[in-house]
This record gives sequence, C-alpha cells and structure tokens, in this order.
Amino acid sequence: MDHLQGLNIKQREAALHLKGPLLIVAGAGAGKTKTITHRIVNLIKEGVSPDKILAVTFTNKAAKEMRERVISEIKKNSNGVAEQNSTPFVSTFHSLGVYIIKENARILGLTKYFTILDEGDATNMIKEILKELGIDPKQYEPKKIKNIISREKGKFIYLADYTERENSPMGGTMGKLVAQVWGLYEKKKIKENALDFDDLLLKSTKLLKENLEIRKIYQERWEYIHIDEYQDTNEVQYLMSKLLSENNKNIVVVGDADQNIYSWRGANLKNILNFEKDYPDAKIIMLEENYRSTKNILEAANVVIKKNVYRPDKNLFTKNEAGEKIGLYEALDEVDEADFIATKILEIIDSRENFSGRGLSQADEPRGSAEPVGSDSDPAVKEFSRLSQIAVLYRANFQSRAIEEAMLKYNIPYQVLGVKFFERREIKDTLAYLRAALNPQSLSDIKRIINFPARGIGKVTLAKIFAGDTENLPIKMRIKIDNFYKILEEIKEKIQSEKASQVIKFVVKKSGIENELKNGTEEEVERLENIKELATLALKYDNLANGAGIEKLLEDASLASDQDSIMVNQEKVEKKVVDAVKLMTVHAAKGLEFKYVFVAGLEDGLFPYQRYDSAEETDREEERRLFYVAITRAKEKLFLSFANFRTIFGSRQINTPSEFISDIPPDIIEAEGEKTGIKTIYI
Repeated sequence: MDHLQGLNIKQREAALHLKGPLLIVAGAGAGKTKTITHRIVNLIKEGVSPDKILAVTFTNKAAKEMRERVISEIKKNSNGVAEQNSTPFVSTFHSLGVYIIKENARILGLTKYFTILDEGDATNMIKEILKELGIDPKQYEPKKIKNIISREKGKFIYLADYTERENSPMGGTMGKLVAQVWGLYEKKKIKENALDFDDLLLKSTKLLKENLEIRKIYQERWEYIHIDEYQDTNEVQYLMSKLLSENNKNIVVVGDADQNIYSWRGANLKNILNFEKDYPDAKIIMLEENYRSTKNILEAANVVIKKNVYRPDKNLFTKNEAGEKIGLYEALDEVDEADFIATKILEIIDSRENFSGRGLSQADEPRGSAEPVGSDSDPAVKEFSRLSQIAVLYRANFQSRAIEEAMLKYNIPYQVLGVKFFERREIKDTLAYLRAALNPQSLSDIKRIINFPARGIGKVTLAKIFAGDTENLPIKMRIKIDNFYKILEEIKEKIQSEKASQVIKFVVKKSGIENELKNGTEEEVERLENIKELATLALKYDNLANGAGIEKLLEDASLASDQDSIMVNQEKVEKKVVDAVKLMTVHAAKGLEFKYVFVAGLEDGLFPYQRYDSAEETDREEERRLFYVAITRAKEKLFLSFANFRTIFGSRQINTPSEFISDIPPDIIEAEGEKTGIKTIYI
C-alpha cells in the first residue's frame, strides 16, 4: 500500500473504493485532487487497464495537473508492475466533447477539421446576423443574445423546442428575436463547418443519448469514470456523465456544494445534492480535514457558510496552528482602500527577513518587468513567500482600477487574471490562418485574414468571393485572391509535414505578418513578439506528428479558460515576472490558493452583490458561497476591507458594511490601519 501513503483515513477510504457509485464531498483545501489521483493509481494497481479510466474536470489547468500527478504516481509505484503503455483519459468536459465529435464527425455532418468558435467569434457572428436582419446591435446586444442561447443549450434545450416555446402566445419580443437569430446562427455554423463551446457538449451528449451503438462504445471504453467539481455541472454535463456511467455505475464524483458559484453559467446545485437519488447504492465520503488554512481562517469560513440551507452539513477542521487574526480595514473610499492594500503588501515584504534590505526601488518596473523584485535563481527568494503568493480579490471587475493605480503608485509588480493570451488580436490572426488552412469553409476566419496584411481586397470583393462570384472580378483581383488561397494551401501542407512550432514560424513569414509588423510602431513590434511567443508555446506540441500538433494547439487555444492564462502573455509573463501580486475576481480565484489574501469591497450591495432583478434566497446563498470561496483561498493571513464611500458609474455612494463581516466572530478579527475618523452608523 505504498501508493496510499500520506492519505488520511477518509482519503484512503475513497482511494480504496473500487466498484459502484461514490460521492466524495471535499471541502476547500481537503486534498481532493490528491485523493482522485491515488484512487486512479489504486485501480491500476488492482489490475484495471489505464485506458479504461476516464477523469473529467473543468479547466485545462486542473486536467493537466491531474494528468501529471497520475503519470508521476504510476511511475513512482510501478515497481513489480510492468510499465504501462496506456494512460487514463484525463480532460475537460469540452475537450471530451471535441474527442467524441471528432471520432464521429461524419455522423454529425462535420469534417475532421471543424472550427471551434471562441466566445468572441460566436458573438461577432451573432452581431453580423443582427446587421443582416437590419437590427442595430446597440439596441439588442449580441453578447446578451449569445448568453441566452448558451444558457438554453446548457439546459439541453434544442432550437426547435425554444422556437416553439417563444413563438407561442406566451413568448415575448426578445424571445422571438433570439429564436430567429439562433436559427440563422446554426445555419451559418453549418456553412462554415464550425461549432461553438456549447455545441461541443450538446452535440456529443445528444449523440450519446440518441445512438445506442455509439453510447455502448464509450461505456465499454471507459469503465471507471471520475467527475471533478461536480457541483459546477450543468444539465448537459450531468447527462453526459450519467450516460457514460449507466452501464457499469462505476462513477466517482467529487465536489462541494459550498463552492457552487456558477449558477449564472448554468451550474445546477441539485446535481450534487441529488446524487444519492440518482444512484441509490452510492457511498458517501466526507473530506473535512483542511490542509491549506489556519484555524482562524477556517473558523470564519465555517461560521459564514453554516447560514446556508441548501447544503450537506459538514465542518472543516485542520491540524494547522491558529494563526493570525483576520485583518479588517474600514476605508474612507475606494482610493483609501486601495492605498491600504498596497501599503500592507509593502509591510508584508518588509517583514520577511529573506527580503531584508531588498525592498522595492523606483528601478523595479511594474507589470511585466524583465528584472522584477528578486530572481528565481536566488535561493532566498525561493524560500520567501513571493509576491505571487499574494492575491487581491474583488466581486466585480471595475474594482481593479483603483487597486491597479495603487500598485503603480507604490511600484508593486502585479498581474491581472482574466485577459487571455489567446484573445490578443495578433494571436487570433495567426490562429485564423491555421484554421482557414485546415477548414476553408470557415468564412469568419477568411474574412479576418484575407486583408491582413493588406492585399487591397475590399468588402465588395469579399462579398463576391463568399457568393462564389469571382469570375466577374478583374483579372488583377482574381490573381490576388488566388495567391491568398495558395498561401493557405502551403500552410496546410506545412501543418501536415512540419512540427507545430515550425508551422507558426512559416505562417508568420509566408502570410506577410512579419514584414507588416517588424518595422512598425512600438505596439506593432510588441505584437510580433507575442506571435513569436506563440511559436515558443507551440514547442510543447512538437511531439505530435501529421498535423496533430497544430490541431491540439488550436483546440487548446479555443478552450483556454480564465485560469489557463494570466495577464496578457501566458508563458511570457510566467517566465519574466517572478514576483507579481495577483488581482482577480473571486470567481477567477476558485481552485487557487495564496499565503496572503485581501478581499476588497465588502459592502452591502456590492458583496453580497445586489441583483436588482431577483430577490431569490438561492441568489443570496450563492453570494455567501462566493464569500466562502474567497475566505478559503487564504493559507496564512486574510484581510477584509470595505469603503464608507464608493464611486460607481460616476455616482458617489454611501455604503454600509457587508453582512458577511458581522457573521465572523469578533474574537478572531483585528482592526487594521489608522482610524479614518468617520463613524459608521448602522440602522
């Protein structure tokens, strides 16, 4: 049982479970990934072939971490066991959907090289449809329409059912418009051999549900199924999990109802609460020992979350020390609050003996400095809780402005989580060349790149190309168009014969992007550097031959989540900025942990956020769960702050402190900073 060393009693019990359904209720910091990893290793030790095991999670980062841990544990514990050639299938739900769809592309009327539309591409397509209908996109926001369609698909509702419902006497104007746009949206995607994120789940699950023969193939392929973050599954993900496991019933789900914070994305809390109803023979194991936080932090988390009704009763505990009290700062306004956070970060740095005499100087450039505070090669810095171990969390994105200004004022390097590397214009342009080369039907990609770099091909010409009316164009224009498509053909040949990183380099040169940007403005040169960084990133796909590397790169780029890239340069930032404070929303912080955590903006109406269109108790409980997630990100020290005044949408508002603050026992809270001289009156 060497492979089970280091597990506590409950973790070991879960790891040793072999047959039948199992629900692992894993509290924050309770080692759920470690438990699943050891269970998979134990299955293999018991003679289960690795390729019979499926593990599904929500982010590429989590899937990568689990995959690496499993492979590492298998190698570590392979003594006496023949080296396994196969490995468990570990992926996100969306990647699993892509896998199933690609294997059955013909049945679904797709080619192997279908395009995956990211959120921006899908929204732009809907914007074009609105314009074609003569509707002003400012009147009906394309993103809102896209979100409505997405929410319906997440509930496993088809276009036909939605159209019938909204075109009934009970339907409203907006619903009728969405139905019309949705129908045209589906036709456009079919024409372009493209799918959006929701299609990856909807079409693969629909295939499993309606085709018994195909369903049996995957049920026999994966006899042991693990679903991480089960509380975050929507109806389609829930149904996919159920269909895959209905034959063997060897399904293990891991989750925590207290960390369900994505109902606005369609996550259904009932899925985890009703697991025992779905699987009457299910075994339930509670992981309540927290390895992350101090006793004081856990006490605050337990007290706060116990007010929620829709949850299984559990109480996190830890063998860690009591730790420091929770700091609470009463700020005058958002500027004062941000100033407190920045100066407190400086105090944290100065209080560490490893940083004595090091400090922050004016020479240390914030946000992406090539020479940040400290160096990764410095052993003292490795021991120090680096700036990257400090996080500032907030409820809404707009709060970051004041905090960023304070970071700049005090010259503290910082990173904002949420701006994806793959969303940069130049990266999307480069990837569009690759997608168009593999899928010439992708008119959205053609439209994006046919005139970048400039080729003198205007909108009228483009319309004729898409209409198949190129014969009536002038001969010079036809030559330009032919040359463009020849470039795409050459890129396709390179994709199928060269390594992924070499293909990127070829695209940049052959397309003319390099010549366009290298002698341009400083901003254009930086854009070229970002594309070069894409070639560096592509190195990890070089081991995949015959075009599979570029296929995987395109798939990963399309499915990249907020946590898969930090700030504006995914790999680049991680290499160059050794120490940087993380700024992010609480939603983005889920699954992460930091030694020091600041939770800003704890005011009634902001956190908990006031949804003006709903007074549902379920919404209030989700806000409380969100605060619970914020608290449990902290390992050693937690700071809370609120502002008496805050300017929102240009209006200065008077605030009362969040009810969450008063939930925390006073004996584990200590006041921070100097008194503002303003007395808050509670009515």
